[in-house]
Amino acid sequence: MRDIAYLALGSNMGDRAGYLAAARDALAQLPHSRVLAVSSAEETAPLGGATTEPFLNQMIALETELSPRALLDAIHVIEQQAGRERRVRWAARTLDIDIVRFARQQVHEPGLQVPHPELPNREFWQRELAELGQSS
Repeated sequence: MRDIAYLALGSNMGDRAGYLAAARDALAQLPHSRVLAVSSAEETAPLGGATTEPFLNQMIALETELSPRALLDAIHVIEQQAGRERRVRWAARTLDIDIVRFARQQVHEPGLQVPHPELPNREFWQRELAELGQSS
């Protein structure tokens, strides 16, 4: 099924803008997928009480035929290629990509909840979705 996934990109290590650009490029190269729109990038404080550098965040709308699980698997590969290490929650990261929502699908599986359960708590995601013409 063709759907539109709204993906949150974030980075707070090294060349933050470069990591976001690389993520956009990699997502655009996924099979049966294309980037429809990109929000402005904005800097935000780290979440969860972490004492790391500020994040640069951005939302993209990705039209895709990939299933939510296949998209999540592809996202994890893109994060790993950017040097992402998943050792400590709330740690600094080169690249973080979250599936925030789909236009027409909801998912409730172990390890994958769409819409993202933190959407109501992240005002910057709501602003970015609004910029893309979507309400949360």
